[in-house]
Amino acid sequence: MKKKIPTTFTPPPNLTRDKKGLVIVNTGNGKGKTTAGFGVILRAWGRDMKTLVIQFIKNEKSMYGEQLAVSKLNIELITSGRGFTWTSKDLNEDEDLAQKGWNISKEKILSGDYDVILLDEITYPINYGWIDINDVLDTLKKKPDMLHVILTGRDADKRIQDCADLVTEMKEHKHPYSDQGIVAQKGIEF
Repeated sequence: MKKKIPTTFTPPPNLTRDKKGLVIVNTGNGKGKTTAGFGVILRAWGRDMKTLVIQFIKNEKSMYGEQLAVSKLNIELITSGRGFTWTSKDLNEDEDLAQKGWNISKEKILSGDYDVILLDEITYPINYGWIDINDVLDTLKKKPDMLHVILTGRDADKRIQDCADLVTEMKEHKHPYSDQGIVAQKGIEF
């Protein structure tokens, strides 16, 4: 006789076999929001799905590990930032870049050309008021039925979370930098 494997997962009573494109939000103060988003992009790419990444903070000249990886895999990546806004010398230019990135994002979301789109660190320009949250919500409502859209960043607005199908909050319990003074390391943080 086979032993039954115990599980704490109970399928919901309204479980269907229907599929739809999901709106996924990775937020919170913990590490891993971008990493989780890129994990989905990698998984989708492995399934021959058409993927796109738009980064709202990192600039086109930066050499972060995820940028190097998607380049090697020929995954489409658009950067629309100048780096971390708290070091900016011209916030107006940062705002212009964020709006440009959003306009590209909106066009790509509505195009029907993609299966998965990652809007990395989009919560920051939304929270700064650089991107109109109502425009974002309206665009997400109009997205193609099977398009999955992932939004990442701290402090995701409640309205964004409410329109999402999946919201994950990364919660920091311990961090090598703030708890031990260990600096960011290649391949782990960037």
